[in-house]
Amino acid sequence: MKKVINKKTYNTETAKVVKKIAFGEFGDPKGYEETLMQTARGLFFIYGIGGENSKYTEETIVPVTEKEAQVWIKNNECLPHASENV
Repeated sequence: MKKVINKKTYNTETAKVVKKIAFGEFGDPKGYEETLMQTARGLFFIYGIGGENSKYTEETIVPVTEKEAQVWIKNNECLPHASENV
């Protein structure tokens, strides 16, 4: 997914995965995944996708600051379905 927000480009195909978490099982209408990503220019964003009854009913990109990214990592570091790529 590629999206331009405030004249900045966020692309899930070219950005680096920092950390990915999943809530629920595959096929669960309430389940979803959040992936913290970083662009080549150092911008952070959360890519969200989920089931029809989840908080991500469609693909979503949410830009976050570096500080927000650090808080997101800290808040999600002990989840059983979390994976870290950095």
